Amino acid sequence: MTATVPTKARPRGKGSPLASLASHTVLILASLIALFPVAWLVFLSLGPDKDDYLHPGRIWSKMTLDNYSFVLQHTSFFDWLKSSLIVSLGTTLIGVFVAATTGYAVSRMRFPGYRKFMWLLLLTQMFPVAVLMVPMYQILADLQLIDTYLGLILVYCTTAVPYSAWLLKGYFDTIPFEIDEAGRVDGLSPFGTFARLILPLARPGLAVAAFYSFITAFGEVAFATTFMLDDKKYTLAVGLQSFISEHDAQRNLMAATAVLVAVPVSAFFYLVQKNLVTGLTAGGTKG
Repeated sequence: MTATVPTKARPRGKGSPLASLASHTVLILASLIALFPVAWLVFLSLGPDKDDYLHPGRIWSKMTLDNYSFVLQHTSFFDWLKSSLIVSLGTTLIGVFVAATTGYAVSRMRFPGYRKFMWLLLLTQMFPVAVLMVPMYQILADLQLIDTYLGLILVYCTTAVPYSAWLLKGYFDTIPFEIDEAGRVDGLSPFGTFARLILPLARPGLAVAAFYSFITAFGEVAFATTFMLDDKKYTLAVGLQSFISEHDAQRNLMAATAVLVAVPVSAFFYLVQKNLVTGLTAGGTKG
């Protein structure tokens, strides 16, 4: 009778080497596909001529940073950057505050129509920009907010607040009600409980809402083009259009500007990434 050699059991959750190789291959390919447009844009921005995108192979022999120098010194880039930061940060601060208070109120308070109210917020996202453009322009004109940063911030908040309110409402639902009750026992008002106890625990959700609001305002074009009349108040997204006209297309300068536009977004992501990766359900049950 021959003895059988026992096979070593594979640890639970550990796949075969072939499966691991396949998954890593897919992830590497997905990463390359995601990074290729960015790398291609950076590569085109190093070409000195506006038609280099037609013959990208020629860029290798004449790479230069002249496009970046021209954009920084001979365009209104810094005016566009200032406008973008004012509008984006303003939208983030106002939008996240309104969304957080709205989400907390719906999560904790049972007032008549609170369910319908959240669905009403969602309903506002169903209208296309073309439909909203004329009535919003009329409202801003009546309030004398055309060509003002505040007017554009309020317009962007109409997009950022509904989604962020839904996001934060779901996050507040994961935080135990006992924390609110403990705040009342300690003599805190409802807003004091919200500001001193709930908001610190909701930091990951707030980070996601802030990032969404910032990106929404930073990259929007249609509203900024319509409501901002002074070219010094153009945002970066609108300023990019100045390199393309009916008779000319300076794609090399446009590519360089697009690379520079990515810098503030990357910096903002770096600031909030710590909270983004902690998970939207972390911290709600701390004792």
